[in-house]
This record gives sequence, C-alpha cells and structure tokens, in this order.
Amino acid sequence: MNNSMNRRAFLQQSSAAALSLALLPSFKRRVAPSDKVRVAHIGLNGMGTAHLNWFAKLPDVDVVGLCDVDENHLNKALATLKGHHPDTTAKTYADFRYLLDRNDIDAITCATPDHWHAQIAIMAFQAGKDVYGEKPLSYTVREGQQMLKAQNRYNRIFQLGTQIHAGDNYHRVVELIRAGAIGKVHTVRLWRTGTPPVLGPANYQTPPSTLNWDMWQGPAPASLYTPERCHFTYRYFLDYSGGVFQDFWCHIADVVWWALNPTGLRTVRARGEATEGIGDTPKWIDIDYAFDGLNLHWTSTPPNVPGAEKRGIGAYFEGDKGTLLCDYSTREITINGVTMNDVPEIPITLERSPGHQQNFIDSVKSRKEPESNLAYARQMTLPMHLGLIAWRLGETLEWNPRKEKFRHNRAANALLSRENRKGWDLV
Repeated sequence: MNNSMNRRAFLQQSSAAALSLALLPSFKRRVAPSDKVRVAHIGLNGMGTAHLNWFAKLPDVDVVGLCDVDENHLNKALATLKGHHPDTTAKTYADFRYLLDRNDIDAITCATPDHWHAQIAIMAFQAGKDVYGEKPLSYTVREGQQMLKAQNRYNRIFQLGTQIHAGDNYHRVVELIRAGAIGKVHTVRLWRTGTPPVLGPANYQTPPSTLNWDMWQGPAPASLYTPERCHFTYRYFLDYSGGVFQDFWCHIADVVWWALNPTGLRTVRARGEATEGIGDTPKWIDIDYAFDGLNLHWTSTPPNVPGAEKRGIGAYFEGDKGTLLCDYSTREITINGVTMNDVPEIPITLERSPGHQQNFIDSVKSRKEPESNLAYARQMTLPMHLGLIAWRLGETLEWNPRKEKFRHNRAANALLSRENRKGWDLV
C-alpha cells in the first residue's frame, strides 16, 4: 500500500460493500493481500509485545518489520510473530532509521521508552508513515508541539495507545456527562495508587553485548549503564519518564478530556516527594489544576469520596445535580442520594469502537482521524507535563494557555523542552 492509498482504492468501494464489511466481526473478514496495511513495530518489550500480538491478529494487517535495540527482544518478537504467521517474511532491524527507509511500510507502532516517542513519530511522518504511538505522547511539551506540526505538514494518521478509550464504559461515561446527567461539572478528582520500586544501589557495568546502550539512551543525557536505568524500570528516572504518575495519567485523564474538554488552564500547584533509592520520579504526587469553570485534582491515594477507596485508579466527577465515579470498566452515578450504574433514558450517542488497533487501521485506510488522535492526545497530555514541572520546582505556577508558556517563570519555561544529547537530535 503506497502513501496515497491508490493501490487499494479503498475509498472507491461502494457504500453498500463498505457497510457490509463493517458489520462483519473482524475475525470473519477475508482480506485480499493487496488490501492489507503493512505495519512494522519499533520497541518490542513489554507493551511492544502487546502491539505485536494485537496487530498480528488483525486480518487486514501484514506485519513486515520488527525493530529493537536489544537483540534478545528482537529474537523473542520474531518467534512470537512466527507463532501467529509461520510463513512471515518480516525483516528485523536494530536501528529504526533503516526500517523507516523502506517505501513498502505503511504504518509503524512505537513502544519505546518515553524519551524516544516524539523523534520516532516525527521521522515516521517525514517518511510517509502513519503512527500508533504508545503513551505518553511525548517526553516534553515542546515535543508534542513539534509532533502536531509535523503530522499536519505530512498529512499522517496518529493514534495514541490509550486502549481503554475503546471500551464501552468510557463511551457511556462520556454520554452521561455530556447529557447533563449530573448537571454542570465543577470538580473532578483523579487518582492512581501505587509507589515506584526502590531501586539500587546502582550496579554500573558494561552493557550486555546484545544491547545498544548508546542508542537506547538516544536523545536523553548520557549515563553509564546500570540495569536499573534500562528496560521496564527506566520509567522511574526523570531522564526518561515521570514514574507512576506519567505512566497512568493518560489512561484516566482521557475520560475527563473526552467528556469535558477542559480549557483555560490558569494555575498548577503540586506537592509530593521523590522515591527512595536511585530513582528520582515521584514517590507520591498531588496536583491541583484550575481551569476555566473546572477544578481538577490528582492524588496518589483515593480521595475522600464515596466508593473511591475500593479503586486503585479512578475519576470522580462532581456536578451540581449529582456525582459520577468511574474506573476503566465500572461506573456509579449518584443523584439525590440514589446510586445507579446507568441512566437508561439518556440515549446512546457515540459510535462504539471496533477496537483501538482496528480503529487505527481503519483510519489509515480512510484517512479519517482515529479515536485518540494527536491533536486530542496533545491537549490531554499537556497538563501531565505541567504537573511534573510544578512538582520539580515546588512552586505554584501560572499558565498562559494561548501562548503555552508559564507566566513570569523562566525556570519553569526551561522545563517545557530539553536539548537532545549531541548526535541524537535527529529531526
């Protein structure tokens, strides 16, 4: 499938044929080889393995490339792919730039550590490829701005990997909130329990021969190799990520931005402490955001509201007529002291998802924006970055939403971006 999609002429199918295809369960679809989207995966441990399994099972996808800087991960991924498709001819790569050079790849998925997300996506856009990118969207605010600019310039499709967005529960919560089931919402409380592991002491050593440690670090500051800074536990170092908070913000904030689209952020105030050991992300972090007409609070423990203590992650909407409590798969609406899990008279208004990954593939074909598109994901992700900056500085920060800069705070504005390590500023 070339970049213009002409070879498939997908959009030229009759409306009747397209409708009949959409009504079929995906596992019953029979897709001609010429109608398959050719996908390559970059970053193949953890969520990258999930990406591979998800897309390899889609009937209109052909997995044609695998890339990882760790040879062990790459070999394991190839074996996994062969388990799905024993006759696969997918090629493997240690450097994603060679993969992006291929003209026969339509889309990539990216499940690298956070500090690589933006550059890989932008370079994929430049190479004419669509992107399914794991959350968080980017490492810095500036990177998110650059990603959106590049996407618009190269007319690409992007889906953020907020898989829970595709579930029925979030759809229904959004319908209830938008329909005014609990009235005008004035306060939202978000939380995620759990603390990072205590890592260390640092075990500095020569990197394994199977790992390209220099490329793994890429644009991040250079460091001697220690296993604690690599692979899954990288997320507990500010050089690469933002800990538990950054790992889970998008999953639960998503339902708030979808339902309410908060705008006019004015102030950000954060409290917390760093974890013990050699990691430096928050052990716990509480953040207060003041938007126009909405106060939003993030805590690392459940808030003192009914039902929250039972949930390790959740959102609590407070309206002038009632409240709504939800997590990934459940919800409780309380109106006039009566708690229920639905308001049947409120109609279903949102089209349900065919599945988060299938939605992306459908968008690649149709060129219509997917569920968790880049413009939406950037607005939803931006407060996460600002909350971490407020925590790092220990200050209440004033934000200018029009200029996307802090007011009168040079130190805070400096943290909206980061200079990439010499030799690794690739875009």
